[in-house]
Amino acid sequence: MRLLFELDPRNYDSQGRRFIRDSARCITIQHGRIAMVHSLKYDYYKFPGGGIEKGETPEDALIRETLEEAGLIVLPESVTEYGYVHRIQKSDLDGADIFVQDNYYYLCSVEKTPVAQKLDAYEADEHFTLEWTAPEHAIHVNRNVNHGPKDQIMLEREALVLEYLQREGLFDETGKG
Repeated sequence: MRLLFELDPRNYDSQGRRFIRDSARCITIQHGRIAMVHSLKYDYYKFPGGGIEKGETPEDALIRETLEEAGLIVLPESVTEYGYVHRIQKSDLDGADIFVQDNYYYLCSVEKTPVAQKLDAYEADEHFTLEWTAPEHAIHVNRNVNHGPKDQIMLEREALVLEYLQREGLFDETGKG
């Protein structure tokens, strides 16, 4: 899978203890709009998806997490690699100084009708909501709204991936959208 970009503010001790947690994320576009999870509590947008569990393939994690967070049922035969983002930064987790994550993005088709979300406690607290939004809106919100304690590097990651998709014409009628 191609590297889209790296996010590394170099705000950590490079000799520190590392915590590694890769993730898989769903890119699904319909009629020029993209499916995003909107945190109503902190007003930010993220691609549906999340951490890859031990023994799980990135594709399996993508399908599971997209269903849980967004209620979208990914059509497995549609899953196509798009690219990944390598993120490394100072960790806010106990027992780790450095947080390392490869975020794998996949183009996907989903069933037309969403089902009920299966949110964990923090996702429910943030009021995760599926929204089909214009990419420009999600980029603007992620970059210009106060998101409280949320990690701005993660939000910028999502904005940059949206810009990649725009540059590659995936929101045009001739693209996969």
